[in-house]
Amino acid sequence: MFTGIIEEIGVVECIVRKTDGANIVIRAKTVLGGTKTGDSISVNGVCLTVTEIGKELFTADIMGETLRRSTLGKLSVNVCVDLERAVRADGRLGGHIVTGHVDGMGRIVGIRRDGIAVLYEITADRNLLRGVVEKGSVAVDGISLTVAKKTPRGFVVSTIPHTLENTVLPSRRVGDEVNLETDIIGKYAVAQNGSERRGVSVELLAECGF
Repeated sequence: MFTGIIEEIGVVECIVRKTDGANIVIRAKTVLGGTKTGDSISVNGVCLTVTEIGKELFTADIMGETLRRSTLGKLSVNVCVDLERAVRADGRLGGHIVTGHVDGMGRIVGIRRDGIAVLYEITADRNLLRGVVEKGSVAVDGISLTVAKKTPRGFVVSTIPHTLENTVLPSRRVGDEVNLETDIIGKYAVAQNGSERRGVSVELLAECGF
């Protein structure tokens, strides 16, 4: 389990693709503190299991399903990635509950400044958007962000300077794909309601006890 508060920007040192997956080596420092083999680290919002730890390096395996459903399948050497260790039970939940199980990919279709903030407009699959609530939370490449508003084909998130300074988001351009994970509370609300056609709204969340 993660919070969507990025701890460090890592760099892909090596990636070896196989017929049924891949093996990735990432250069990092902060996220290696207290980390041991078998622990989880979120890489651009995808939960990966650490299989080996070296000096300022960690290795993880990536399943074929993960490569198909996330942007990890398009990573290359020297590319920067957002990193976060799994949250401790005694720690603060600074963002929102993020599982690291990406729902799918979205595409950035607009970037514009709004005072000190930068707005990113993202389009996504219709089924994925059922879990997006205006003023709710969404993880974009593992970053916990608030949905500023919904659009006919997606949604807009607003980012503050601190987020831009400490994540890979500033390197994203219009046309780039990003990993998306909708709020798990919204997913359960839709499932409990038993009718995905209604979508998720503040009213529906209230009906379901959230």
